[in-house]
Order: sequence, then structure tokens, then C-alpha cells
Amino acid sequence: MDLGSCGANPGNSPLLGRRGTKVSFVTQRPLELILARNLMSALSTPAFLVDEGGLLVFYNEAAGLLLGKRFEELGTVGPQEWGSLFGPFDPEGQPIPYDELPLVTAVRAGRPAHAELTVRSTDGSNHDVEVSAFPILTPHGSQGAIAVFWPSLANGNGTGPA
Repeated sequence: MDLGSCGANPGNSPLLGRRGTKVSFVTQRPLELILARNLMSALSTPAFLVDEGGLLVFYNEAAGLLLGKRFEELGTVGPQEWGSLFGPFDPEGQPIPYDELPLVTAVRAGRPAHAELTVRSTDGSNHDVEVSAFPILTPHGSQGAIAVFWPSLANGNGTGPA
């Protein structure tokens, strides 16, 4: 659409910036989350990235293989949705309360956390994993957390990917 032909002033358009460039309507993420995502993309270890509100903003290819769904297929989702899709679950198969998850501890308390739990892939198979979560802290406070998953050593699965 040519804004000049409809009498609009491109400098005042809500769709165009001061120099006529398009302005993104996507919420800008803090730089620390962007850098964390870049790091995670290079890892062969499954990893999740959540923002300070628990929104799943990224998981890497290795996590996608574990879960049976690539991040590009799922996209950004809230804690209730990712919890209902993948868990995590305790040894009896019950959902672990959100407030008890290592990711939540990392975000809220600003400290690392570790747990053994079960995640469920989209094909219904369960995977016993150990997860370590650590906060992404800035001078302005918490910006989110990263969780990294390994096969659980309790079941003797410590030799291959989760």
C-alpha cells in the first residue's frame, strides 16, 4: 500500500517509523533472553527458555526431539499450556505443581534449582530426566530462566540424549 497515494504522512504513520521503515508489533524481548536463545540454539542438550512470567519463549532442537514437537510448530505458550502438553510429572504420574518447578524457583528466587522429573512427549511416551534451571539475572532483576535436561541417572539412562 502506497501511503503517499492515500494522503497519509509516512512520518506520522503508526505502521512506519520516522524514516519510513516498518515497526514491528512483536513484543521486544530483553537482550538477555535473545542472547540466551542464541546460546541454546547451538546446544545439543535439550533446553527451555522462559521469561519472567513463566511464558515459554523458546526451546532448542534437542528439546523438540525429546518432546516430539519443534518450537516452530508450537510457538510461545504459557505455563498452563506447556504444563498440560509436556508435564512435568512426579514418579506417580501426577503433575508437579507449577510453584515447585525448578524453572519457577530460578525465576522467582533468582537462584539455580535442580530436580528429577518426568516429561511426556507428544506421542505419549514418558522420559525420566534431571533438570537444572538457572536464572537470567540483570542489574534490573530477573528476566527469565533456562532449564537444561539430561537423562535421569536414577534409571541408568545417563549415556544418551534425553
